[in-house]
Amino acid sequence: MSTHQGLPEQANSASDVRGIIAQRDLVVDLIRTACVVLVVIVHVTMVGVAADDQGVRVTSPLQELPWYVAATWVGQVMPLFFVVGGFASAVGWRSTVARGAPDPARDYVATRLVRLFRPAVPLFVFLALGLGVATAVGTPPELLAEVAFGIGSPLWFLAAYGITQCCVPVMMRLHQRAPWATLAVLLVLAGAVDAVRLATGVAEVGLLNLGPVWLFAQQLGFLWADGWFGRRSKALLLGIAVAAYAALVPMTSVGLWAPDMLQDLNPPMLPLAFLAIAQACLVQLVHAPLTRLMQTRAALGAVFVLGRDGMTIYLWHLPLFIALNGIALLVGVPFPTPGSGPWWASRVVALVVVLAVALGVARALRWFDRPLPRLLPGADRPAWPLVAVAAVCTIGPAFLVMQLHLSFPVAVVGAVAVPVGVWLLSRTVPARAPAPTS
Repeated sequence: MSTHQGLPEQANSASDVRGIIAQRDLVVDLIRTACVVLVVIVHVTMVGVAADDQGVRVTSPLQELPWYVAATWVGQVMPLFFVVGGFASAVGWRSTVARGAPDPARDYVATRLVRLFRPAVPLFVFLALGLGVATAVGTPPELLAEVAFGIGSPLWFLAAYGITQCCVPVMMRLHQRAPWATLAVLLVLAGAVDAVRLATGVAEVGLLNLGPVWLFAQQLGFLWADGWFGRRSKALLLGIAVAAYAALVPMTSVGLWAPDMLQDLNPPMLPLAFLAIAQACLVQLVHAPLTRLMQTRAALGAVFVLGRDGMTIYLWHLPLFIALNGIALLVGVPFPTPGSGPWWASRVVALVVVLAVALGVARALRWFDRPLPRLLPGADRPAWPLVAVAAVCTIGPAFLVMQLHLSFPVAVVGAVAVPVGVWLLSRTVPARAPAPTS
């Protein structure tokens, strides 16, 4: 989620940086940054705190609006985020292969998991300490559980994206051999998982779609990196987008899937795959004007400032937003009635404050938001069994949060396991000599 991935390793001068930027599809960086900001906007407008004679209450003004459900068909940007992630993954995988690592798959998985989970280390430590202190001082369990649920809700992304990153080496090979068959199989698998879940009523079955749904969106990103969308006519892209949205109408009208695309998110369901198709096509339709936009200093500056710390902003914005509301309550800041005109006007201020504080936290934690250095000649990443253990250590706590919700014990598991996993992946070992040929 950083717009400067690779720059510290490749750029030694301002001219080098300009050359690298010129070779990038800056629209990818723009969309990735916009998706993070939109997630923050949704959460800031979805949480309303009321403080009056009846006490402190938390409401959701955004969900009470009559156009809210329809807005989720546009505002649910996580499918697009995985499409953009697929683009970046294809570029990263090809770069890893070109560098000639002893095992490109191990090099890629270790590098990407560290890039994803190193920024999560201070967050899990902070959550473990915060929830531990709150428990020790006697915070009512119901209130603590509600606050922890809200704070932990964005962490599902770490599990889902981590799983897709581990699959990139295999999925890229499948893409190179049979791109359309791979997409078709993933779509069928996503539908089959939903069918079993709906038939049995076992919600946990839907967790299997962490694979097919998000891998489908990622494969669309591979097509984008290949230039497939760019070679299609605007009429065809518009037709595909309209068809995908049209397919969502009967799908969400028969009671099997919710018309609210946020409800279809966890576990991910088949409609999100169709949403990914539509969003990928619509982005390509506006690719040219977005490219021109990214040639302006204002857009480049905004993307650089917000995008380079995108993962930290994403991970910290809800804990910070909840903490800021708590501080405001303690010092007696007046809270407008959630959903009122003054409350909606105050969302602009809330958004600016949350982003500013999140950027400050990101600057303070910049040490954690850095990539693995490239392998030196004669060095290699840890063996596959160790990489697998590290993957469980990093992805596992986020998966627990997604399934069990955030709590003090889960936060402690994350505070211990994630640093261990990152440390294991960061180690290097001597490269094995090639086997002699007879």
